[in-house]
Amino acid sequence: MTEQEGNNKEQQEVGLYEKLATRTAELLDEGKKTLDEALKKAGEEISSMGDFSREQAEKISVFVRRDIASMGVQAGKTREALKKAVDPQRVAVGIQSAFSRILNSAAGTLGEWAEKSEKHLEYKTGDVTSPGTLSCKDCGAEMHPKTTVRIPPCPKCHKTLFRKSY
Repeated sequence: MTEQEGNNKEQQEVGLYEKLATRTAELLDEGKKTLDEALKKAGEEISSMGDFSREQAEKISVFVRRDIASMGVQAGKTREALKKAVDPQRVAVGIQSAFSRILNSAAGTLGEWAEKSEKHLEYKTGDVTSPGTLSCKDCGAEMHPKTTVRIPPCPKCHKTLFRKSY
């Protein structure tokens, strides 16, 4: 794969992540879906449009779910804490709005995920994630993506495992 092809794939996955997060929030706003149902439906709708395959949508929905769970772990169980976790200074406007709606709709589920998902909140090079602070699990170096990105290796030690905070 050429560098140009790699950049195009990265941009496609970042775009898909943002579409999935936004559509999931819209479905939750309608009040007819759980978070898992909304993510699945959003993925099906987006893949049926033909721009992305079902496999791509499923892969990226794992990243969206993980980021939402991570936000829930960091924010705690109260609605007010969840609102504070989505700080407009740290999250792009469109994604911030989508995550805010998702978090407000899914507060109970997030509490359960927090207890079960500690090891699933590991972030790896190549994953797509929303803005926040990524800390290298090996050397502690931090990266601060300001937009949705594909995670690169650690700039200091080149390792590939991270923890995330907001």
